[in-house]
Amino acid sequence: MPISATILKTSLLLACALALEAVAADAPPPLSPAHSMAEAGMVDVRTLSPRLDEDVKYAGSDNFTGAPVDGYKSAKCFLRTDAAKALARVEARLRHEGYGLRVWDCYRPARAVTAFVRWAGDLSDTSTKAGHYPNLGKDKLLGEYIAPVSGHSRGATVDLTLMHCDGARCEPLDMGTNFDFFDPLAHTADPRITPAQKASRERLLKAMAAEGFSNYPQEWWHFTLPSAVPPFIYDVPVE
Repeated sequence: MPISATILKTSLLLACALALEAVAADAPPPLSPAHSMAEAGMVDVRTLSPRLDEDVKYAGSDNFTGAPVDGYKSAKCFLRTDAAKALARVEARLRHEGYGLRVWDCYRPARAVTAFVRWAGDLSDTSTKAGHYPNLGKDKLLGEYIAPVSGHSRGATVDLTLMHCDGARCEPLDMGTNFDFFDPLAHTADPRITPAQKASRERLLKAMAAEGFSNYPQEWWHFTLPSAVPPFIYDVPVE
């Protein structure tokens, strides 16, 4: 099924994802009083899916800020329990088909989002421009690409990519762009990608949709499980 048809089929879920990602600035969601992952109802996804590959970008310096981000004390993927279970089912099904998942970000503390906004406001630091926003000025990132509130802070959103697996060895597929590439080329259905890249994005989209995840069309790697989204955001550190 073409990407366009898949997106049409899941239009209601996509609308939910867009609404979550574009939280109105004058009506931000309340901050949860939770002080631990257990209180927040979140679990380490690797406890449910041990073969899930993790490359949590914001715990290190290989990300658009060029440094570890506030709130990431450990390179782990936490999600609300229902979202974690759904992701584990996606991974298990893909493994039977010769594929696997690599996660780049899962639950994101609210303080990390604040750090993103602070970074975006420092126009003197353009050290990561070539890899993440080569076609934009840094002054254009706030708003369209970096928002003061993220759906990730609700614990039901994950950024990930697809890998091809040959036994225990898995290699990431060419999806057309890197993670956090601030450019229309990262739009899931961008017409400029190659047929192979389009097929890989379609496979990931269909695998995630099978468990209820909806894609944010401006980022091929970004998926939310609407049924697991709570009415508030969290600021519990990842550790």
